Amino acid sequence: MKIHLLLIASLPLLVLPSHAAEKPNIIVILVDDMGFSDIGCYGGEIPTPNLDSLAADGLRFTQFYNTGRCCPTRAALLTGLYSHQTGVGHMVEDDNQPGYRGRLNDSCVTLGEVLQGGGYFTAMTGKWHVGQNQGVTPWNRGFDRSLNAPAGGFYYADSARSELWLNGKKLANDDPALPKDWYSTDLWTDYGLRFIDEALTVKKPFFLYLAHNAPHFPLQAPQAEIAQFRGKYQAGWDALRTQRHAKQLELGVVDKAWPLAPRPDLIQAWDSLSAERKDHFDQIMAIYAACVAHMDKSIGVLVAGLKQRGQLDNTLILFMSDNGGNAESGPDGRLDGLPPGSAKSDVYCGQSWAMLENTPFRRYKHFNHEGGIATPLIAHWPAGIAAKNELRQQPGHVIDIMATCVAVSGANYPTERNGNAILPMEGRSLVPAFSNKKFERDALFWEHEGNAAVRAGDWKLVRAGKNSPWELYDMSKDRTEANDLTAAHPETAKDLAAKWEAWAARAHVKPYPGAKAKGANKKEQ
Repeated sequence: MKIHLLLIASLPLLVLPSHAAEKPNIIVILVDDMGFSDIGCYGGEIPTPNLDSLAADGLRFTQFYNTGRCCPTRAALLTGLYSHQTGVGHMVEDDNQPGYRGRLNDSCVTLGEVLQGGGYFTAMTGKWHVGQNQGVTPWNRGFDRSLNAPAGGFYYADSARSELWLNGKKLANDDPALPKDWYSTDLWTDYGLRFIDEALTVKKPFFLYLAHNAPHFPLQAPQAEIAQFRGKYQAGWDALRTQRHAKQLELGVVDKAWPLAPRPDLIQAWDSLSAERKDHFDQIMAIYAACVAHMDKSIGVLVAGLKQRGQLDNTLILFMSDNGGNAESGPDGRLDGLPPGSAKSDVYCGQSWAMLENTPFRRYKHFNHEGGIATPLIAHWPAGIAAKNELRQQPGHVIDIMATCVAVSGANYPTERNGNAILPMEGRSLVPAFSNKKFERDALFWEHEGNAAVRAGDWKLVRAGKNSPWELYDMSKDRTEANDLTAAHPETAKDLAAKWEAWAARAHVKPYPGAKAKGANKKEQ
């Protein structure tokens, strides 16, 4: 299930009802490998009524960003710093450079640590993936309760990759503490509600970080749910992308000035495929859609649980994805093992369907073009957000989650942890945007595997790989990155490149790691 954020708070900056006098609860939901356009309220055809309902009763941000990859996004979200500053500039292997140690370092604090210090009962469920292999765990980084997977990669108890830890204790997959024949998307929500009940028992506000592994590969879902989507993707990626784009325009989440990114040469026209190939691809996307739809159902269970406990109104919920749709495995995707979608199978969407998932943008996970870093962000908070079913265009980034949580909770962001100096927050609170006010920032920055970008105002400079040329785009007129303006505005490109270099030196992007973190393919994908 893709990660979503729930935040609830009462702030003097907001006009709140009288019942919101206590500290708000906060739930941050993060999903994994879900594209910008997959859910209904951002243009998708996959049924996501529960997320759509949260959006209708709250806000949708149209220019919110992640880092383009799993581990770095989690590190940035948890700490309010750029991922390289935390030591997680790539994945969880130690590359012996300050920005690439593969674990949260001692110069950062997590949301759990900050909110725990602010009087919150803190809990996390789901995918951790910020260095448990090196001793960095939820239970030693601020979470009172946790049911977590060190790195994800599974949905079912009988998967060879299943690994669960409950409050620091490794569980057998059939441990009596777990439901029989569990499915991870449901398990994270089940334990999230159990932990919320503990918080209510001790009469503390709660913070829940719910990190879904759905819809990350290997794609796995109940067979009956997959069957409901079989045949629905015979329309193909070309027609469905046009359909999604039209719905996005109708919803207002993209601008009609931005052309739909063209289909890359490596992806075949759907109409050129044989019936056998169309069935192959239809089956892959049916499994992906089932993963997303089931994730949405689990969010419905969470919301219903909050209502039953009288906690929904005073809970801020933030929902987002850790990167764009995933092109790994290439244009053909992967459909191995029987039955497809079971714990014995290995299924990847691949590049062709990732193009659909990231409508209307270019590129995918790993890259710093919009298809890699653009995410939905839904903010729902009845007691703290007066607006309903409104869009917010203010650019934001996962580094802003920490500052937002600090603002709504009244917690103090520390200057040290265990005698180590802590870096100041890089993000900005989103609270002003809740009432549609602007908030100032100099620029936003990205780097992953040599892919890089900087956005200042409406200007974005981006490259695909360390040795590729910079490209310059005006996001207000061309967010699908169709018209490179470096030749027309060389001074702007030069200034942004210098800004990025200064940030890269400050944020431990450089020195780069060794051979483990390879640069991405420069060819358009």
